[in-house]
Amino acid sequence: MDIREKKTRRSISNAFLQIRSKKPLERITVKELCELAEISKATFYLHYRDIYDLSDSLQQQIIKDILSHLSDPKDIIYNLPKANEQIINGYYANKSIVYILFSGSQFAKLPECIETEIKKLIFSQFPHLKHDAEANVRMTYQIMGSFYAFYKYENQFGQETVLKAVNDITKLLTV
Repeated sequence: MDIREKKTRRSISNAFLQIRSKKPLERITVKELCELAEISKATFYLHYRDIYDLSDSLQQQIIKDILSHLSDPKDIIYNLPKANEQIINGYYANKSIVYILFSGSQFAKLPECIETEIKKLIFSQFPHLKHDAEANVRMTYQIMGSFYAFYKYENQFGQETVLKAVNDITKLLTV
C-alpha cells in the first residue's frame, strides 16, 4: 500500500470515527463521510463496498489488537487469570474506540468476534476440544463474562478492581 492510499484510508477512518461517535452506524451516509474526509464517493468506493464494510474493517483491526494482548491463547485453557488480565488489558488499551465502534446495534459483535477468534486458535492447537461441551461453555463464559464485566463496571470500579473480581470468579470456576 503506497503513502497516498494509507493517507486516504486514514482520512476515511478518522472521518468515520468522528461521525460514528455521534451517530448510530445505520444513520451514517457515504456522502457525509466523504464530505468530512474530503474525498469523492468514487474514492470511497475504491476502498470499501459501503459504510458497513468500512465499519467491519475497523472492527476487525480492533479485534486483532485486543487479541494481540493475549500472549498465548492456551492460557484460556491453562492459566485463566493471566488470560483474563490480558484480554481486559486489550479492552482497556482500545477503550475509546471500542465504545465508538461497538455501540448501539454493534454492541454484542465484539465479544462474539473475540470468542470466535480465540476458539479458532484453541481448536487449531487442541482439535479434540471443539466437541467438548465443558471446554466450549467455559471459554464462552470466560470471554463473554470478562467483556461484559469490563463494559458494565470499568467506569464505576476501575480496571484493577474489575480484573480482581473476574479472577476471583475464575478461581471459583476452576476449583
